[in-house]
Amino acid sequence: MRILLVDSDLQAAATLSQILRTAAFTVDHTASGEEAIEMLRHYDYDVMVLELMLNDIEGYDVIRRVRSSRITTPILVLSALLRPQAKIRAFSMGADDYMTKPYDPGELIARLQAVMRRSRGFAEPCLRVGNLELDLNGKNVTIDGSALHLTGKEYAILELLVIRKGSVLTKDAFLNHLYGGIDEPEMKIIDVFICKLRRKLQKAGAENLIATVWGRGYILRDEPTTETGSTLQGERPRAVQPVTTFA
Repeated sequence: MRILLVDSDLQAAATLSQILRTAAFTVDHTASGEEAIEMLRHYDYDVMVLELMLNDIEGYDVIRRVRSSRITTPILVLSALLRPQAKIRAFSMGADDYMTKPYDPGELIARLQAVMRRSRGFAEPCLRVGNLELDLNGKNVTIDGSALHLTGKEYAILELLVIRKGSVLTKDAFLNHLYGGIDEPEMKIIDVFICKLRRKLQKAGAENLIATVWGRGYILRDEPTTETGSTLQGERPRAVQPVTTFA
């Protein structure tokens, strides 16, 4: 899950980035509202976390311009503005959720997951594809009720495939999701991860869920099939290039 964090307070942003990364989110940060708008126009994020009080423009303007550009990325406002009028204004402009500072990290994580599920049309934290069940909150995978043990990278790949089920994902998209544009390995590493993931799925009884789209990438089928080595048609999703990251 990729988060765009927009906050001019660099110390607060660094702290929040660490909290989110510990919870297995990928985080890109910018201190500029103008830059955030451009990033959302060109790249794909699961959620934007926005402080209303920015150095260059108001967060309200960010929300208004994002929505007027028909960008549907969910927006969670995380702001020091406590008054009800601020919340009402943010919601009326298109924000999806609003939290105030100081915040509880656990609640923030839960709200981010809920916002993401709603935006993808998922009512429950557990997503199902055939006999496979993926728990977004617990980061667990089961097949026919039995736990499937995956590495962190394997889980991240499967989670992205499940969330975007039916869409073709390029190797660039996987690299950005796994490494956030920092010290990315060669693209062929994705083929290695996919191969290992397929073997584990097959051994556990979930065969042929991941299909190869020749020359494009990979796609998760709605249901497993008995076909092997098939190719499908699909579209290329946008890659994400981070602007500022924190160690």
